Amino acid sequence: MHIAVFTRSTPDTQAVVTVSASGAVTWGDAALIVNPWDEYALEEAIVQAKAANGKTTALAVGADMHNEALKHALAMGIDAAIRIDDPALTHADGLAYAAAAAAAVRKLGDVDLVMFGRESIDVGTDQHVYQTARRLGWTMLSHVSKIIAIDAAAKTIKIERLLEQGKQTVTAALPVVISVTKEINEPRYPTFMGIRKAAKAQIPVWTLADIGAALPASGARVIGFKNLPAREVKLELIEGTPEEMAEKLLDRLIEEKVL
Repeated sequence: MHIAVFTRSTPDTQAVVTVSASGAVTWGDAALIVNPWDEYALEEAIVQAKAANGKTTALAVGADMHNEALKHALAMGIDAAIRIDDPALTHADGLAYAAAAAAAVRKLGDVDLVMFGRESIDVGTDQHVYQTARRLGWTMLSHVSKIIAIDAAAKTIKIERLLEQGKQTVTAALPVVISVTKEINEPRYPTFMGIRKAAKAQIPVWTLADIGAALPASGARVIGFKNLPAREVKLELIEGTPEEMAEKLLDRLIEEKVL
């Protein structure tokens, strides 16, 4: 069994993201981290591949900043890592990402299962996950909270999905694309030896030509970034007994025409 898992580097969640005078997005000297949702996908890929005596490959689409996430994956125990990069992917939308991701999976050739984290925190979306499944023509299983069983011989997978209405158990034929939630496992910490080994790793880079990918026409394009306008905030403290504060608050809400 071969499991491919996609990941990416993102600014630390505590970083202050701003737009420079030139219009470039910057987060100062804040560290890059692996997309937090991806850690659950990476962990599950390692666990399932070991159980099936299989192998794992981590992939990232984009610039060399994503090498950090790929090296984190290797340090955790992923077997191999590949980055897909090309000038045409600059400011790529979800459809372009999916075209590159699907082509990379096809180039690997023997992939049975593709895993993603629930979403990418830096862009706040998961549409690229569904679009990748669509490009591959594979079944899409989202919000997977547990992989109950994988039958490599029968080429089937049984999973549990965590939905608003409750839990749903689904069986599907491999190959499939899944996105996982944080309930699926507890990601391991990379070992010291794993970190040292990953630090020395040379990450292969595939271009669009290498994977035979042609990007679809983009329906939208990024024309620039701007900082949000400054907001003027006034703070008013209401003092008194609880009854007096409630009465004053009600008066202020009526005065501001909130009520």
